[in-house]
Amino acid sequence: MWVLEAYDQATRHSLDPYGIRPQTDEGLVSIFLAPWLHGGWQHLIGNSLPFLLLGTLVLLDGWRKWAWTTLTIVVVSGAAVWLFSPPSSITLGASGVVFGWLTYLLVRGFYSGSFAQVGIGIVVFLLYGGILWGVLPGAVGISWQGHLGGAIGGVLAARWLHRTPSRP
Repeated sequence: MWVLEAYDQATRHSLDPYGIRPQTDEGLVSIFLAPWLHGGWQHLIGNSLPFLLLGTLVLLDGWRKWAWTTLTIVVVSGAAVWLFSPPSSITLGASGVVFGWLTYLLVRGFYSGSFAQVGIGIVVFLLYGGILWGVLPGAVGISWQGHLGGAIGGVLAARWLHRTPSRP
């Protein structure tokens, strides 16, 4: 993401148009590009530490679960942006993925029945739980749609990947 942002800055924001454009054909393709692009250094810096920390915690489940979790979050977050953001907007950034990884870590212990994962979820909530307010409409220029979609994607991924079979 840092290399992409350096290129974007050096080329006068040539990558910014590849963000999600709601309700357009181009916007559908951008669902997979937008999380790795940012609207400037401040935007990237704000996403980098939670992206690194939460992504590493998800990766502790293994590459396969990390990949499925991330793909689910990217698709659900991007779809929410594409469907519900204002038509003339462009949305980019990794915050939808951050919100998704956060909710994945918060709920996976409940689906898996693992006390250790519930404990990790509690610690993650204490560190990052306050950002969950970002799923509500608020500041102009902040995609609550992407945050909410990412959070839903994280819960879905936890359910699909960690659900224990029901007992008779």
